[in-house]
Amino acid sequence: MFNRTNALILLVAIAGAIGGFLAGGWLKPLPSPAHAIPHMLKIGDAVPPVQRPDIDGTPRALAEWRGKLVLVNFWASWCGPCREEMPLLDKTQQRLAAKGFQIVGIASDSVASTRSFLDAVPVHYPILIDDPARGEGLSETFGNDRDVLPYSVLIGADGRILARRAGNFTEAKLEAWLAPYL
Repeated sequence: MFNRTNALILLVAIAGAIGGFLAGGWLKPLPSPAHAIPHMLKIGDAVPPVQRPDIDGTPRALAEWRGKLVLVNFWASWCGPCREEMPLLDKTQQRLAAKGFQIVGIASDSVASTRSFLDAVPVHYPILIDDPARGEGLSETFGNDRDVLPYSVLIGADGRILARRAGNFTEAKLEAWLAPYL
């Protein structure tokens, strides 16, 4: 039976739901201005000054590798396809380094999780940290509008974006993706 008590409970529940919905909209965290880049980069855009710490906390800038063909690979220790792809990227880095090719991994993860993964699966290319818990989100700036990992961006020697790719590579797909630029 529906009585006054049930009606009051229903009214309070509805008011609480509406209040929670409105408060959620007002209390969203704002993006961090320290890491904000004004727009999403497109193919052909010059890469702006970007700096992130490595796993030892040393600030590193993507500009360090200017003059090389750079594959920036966004990944995370919890991402299965990322974990599968890391040995292939490491092998490719070692094989193509003499041709002016450089891979830079950017972990969308904490330093502790990144370090733990790299202790088990070491790589021979630099790893930078873009910790989402700190409000960072560099992959979105580089065009990752679907928030997919792994996500790779190829930057030419002139510092302009040549190509972007969501998802992990097989050896054949990586070779085909890099071939026009080597």
